[in-house]
Amino acid sequence: MSHRPPPRSCDTFVALPPAATGGRVVFGKNSDRPADEVQEVVHFPAAAHPPGAALECTYIKIEQVEKTHAVVLSRPSWLWGAEMGANEHGVCIGNEAVWGREEICDDEALLGMDLVRLGLERADTAEKALTVIVDLLEKYGQGGNCMESQMVFTYHNSFLIADRKEAWVLETSGKYWAAEKVEGGVRNISNQLSITTKIDREHPELKEYAKSKGWWNGKKEFDFAATYSYVNTARMTTSRGRYCEGYKLLNKHTGFITSEIMMEILRDKESGINMEGGFMTTGSMVSVLPQQPNLPCIHYFTGTPDPARSVFKPFIFVPNITQLLKTSSPTFGHNDPVKKQPRFQSKPDRRHELYKKHESAAVVMETIKDKGKEMLKEIQELEKQKISKMESILQNGCLDINQVVNLFSQCVEEELKIYS
Repeated sequence: MSHRPPPRSCDTFVALPPAATGGRVVFGKNSDRPADEVQEVVHFPAAAHPPGAALECTYIKIEQVEKTHAVVLSRPSWLWGAEMGANEHGVCIGNEAVWGREEICDDEALLGMDLVRLGLERADTAEKALTVIVDLLEKYGQGGNCMESQMVFTYHNSFLIADRKEAWVLETSGKYWAAEKVEGGVRNISNQLSITTKIDREHPELKEYAKSKGWWNGKKEFDFAATYSYVNTARMTTSRGRYCEGYKLLNKHTGFITSEIMMEILRDKESGINMEGGFMTTGSMVSVLPQQPNLPCIHYFTGTPDPARSVFKPFIFVPNITQLLKTSSPTFGHNDPVKKQPRFQSKPDRRHELYKKHESAAVVMETIKDKGKEMLKEIQELEKQKISKMESILQNGCLDINQVVNLFSQCVEEELKIYS
């Protein structure tokens, strides 16, 4: 297989009160992936599993648990896990590729994206999801190609995990890890280690291992990012990288952050947050997690590339949700080139219906100015209407279950109508 491409990553954000308004936690992520990779939005209901059942993840089989929670995921359509998603208990997770001093394992194990889904399926709080992820990391390890290609693209992972009350940043280096609790204000992660001296949970051998490698002398204050990577942590929030740009955008809006502000941040091209080029933003997510348990969490997904010309469509967990057929990619079973050895010998057409129509609409937006402007205006108006309806639900606490089962699917239909 060919050598790795240069590092690329995503950006994940969280704002908690008082930085976010209305007693809500606001979560957001852009998934930056190869430009031709299709991202799908899929829903899996809660399920019970027989004792001793095995679970097939992207590359390896692991032990299944007795019960899994309902999840909604935005994921590269060739793999089992997810770039980002939420579960029925209001837990949200996004992950990032990170690199550091520790060598990256090319052997097939759990992908960081598998760990995102496993955390969501198995935990009903952010901290429990963190525990699920680190326990699986210890047991099975992380590794394997993270790209549908014969070119090998591997990395360590960081995670931003949020629920209605708090958030956690979990950063890994091989099997070693550190975690930081976020109880208020704003926090973001990008393609670098960012936990410094505030470490609330850690791998039991984190510091000893660093000493054994000669990365830390055991005398000065332990700084995880500085020790396990080459990051100058003193300049982390003032350099011109995407981590710093995201930090600045969050702080610019602190005290006033809503779902719309988070969407605006994810659409920002000047900062590089909305990435363009060979690696681009292929899917985006924003979640609103009210601290009042009687109010529903609302999760918005694009399911299409470039949030600046996509619709953030709302999803709310209720029983008997209509299947998300128009954002689900075709499946190929055992004939999928990902499942066959050697892997990735061919690449099937994984485009779902919304992706295809959006792809054609994007050409119109670029080439036929008047028509493109009109189309963009219509999708922006559609999104505004949906956000307004969701705000009304959060203000009044009134939820029509019969309408909500079709909420996301209906919005997709309205978006498709604009494109056709």
